[in-house]
Amino acid sequence: MIRKYVLPVLALVGVGFALVTVVRGNQPMPAAAPVAQPARAPFETFVAGSGIVEASTENIAVGTPVSGIVTDIYVKWGDHVAAGDQLFKVDDRDLQGTLLVALANVKQAEANLEQAKNKLRLAESVPDKRAISVDELTNRRANVAVDAAALEYAKAQVQQTMIEIERRTVRALVPGQILQIKIRPGEYAQGGVLATPLMLFGNDTRLHVRVDVDENDAWRFHAGAPAMGYVRGNPDLKTALRFERFEPYVVPKQSLTGDTTERVDTRVLQVVYSFDEGALPVYVGQQMDVFIEAPAVESVRGDVAGHTS
Repeated sequence: MIRKYVLPVLALVGVGFALVTVVRGNQPMPAAAPVAQPARAPFETFVAGSGIVEASTENIAVGTPVSGIVTDIYVKWGDHVAAGDQLFKVDDRDLQGTLLVALANVKQAEANLEQAKNKLRLAESVPDKRAISVDELTNRRANVAVDAAALEYAKAQVQQTMIEIERRTVRALVPGQILQIKIRPGEYAQGGVLATPLMLFGNDTRLHVRVDVDENDAWRFHAGAPAMGYVRGNPDLKTALRFERFEPYVVPKQSLTGDTTERVDTRVLQVVYSFDEGALPVYVGQQMDVFIEAPAVESVRGDVAGHTS
């Protein structure tokens, strides 16, 4: 008797549980609150773009003209350097040995020249000119000239070696801040252009923002347009931007924001703005949201139509 009623009751309970589960599963999930509110454009009509902070000199990838073992690094991350300051040094012991030989060659050439001059003075001081032939006197004068030229050549070899030694010390050509160091003492530094530079630095007294304007909006942009930059993640941190230039060549987009709807095959017009380094707590390489004032689509189309009619 009990089994007769228990099984239907359990079946009804299971059906009810399934119905409740299905109903709850079909309810819309509440949207997660954003970590930070997105920035709002300060202009009525605008074009927006993602910007990358970079040095005003652009980010300079430092390399070495000569491959070798790094023996000294004279800077550290964040250091400010002046033009001509030492950055790092490549092993130059082979050239130091060459310099010793070159200096010895100079001394030998000086001795040879002095000996040739003494022989010439002796020949020219003979009272009786018949005691020495004209050919011998000419040869001694020629020997002086040859030895003088040999001395100059030896000195030039010394200068050449010293220049090569100087090339082993890499220096900053412009003032700036050390942004990145990817080499350590004892490591082999490869000369030429590298995928990962040995050192990265640039002038940070006034930072630049390289803004990617989508090709679909590029026709609305005009040089000198006002712009406002916002620190990504905190829309309260913002600053007015000063137009610097734009590069009149549309390039494939490289800076991706991570948005799931973002196109990766788009092309962009790169516009460069600037702001004072102390205006915002940002770092080179950081992304910013940038809004550039632009005319409304309808007004631009009207102007185009008026010009073509």
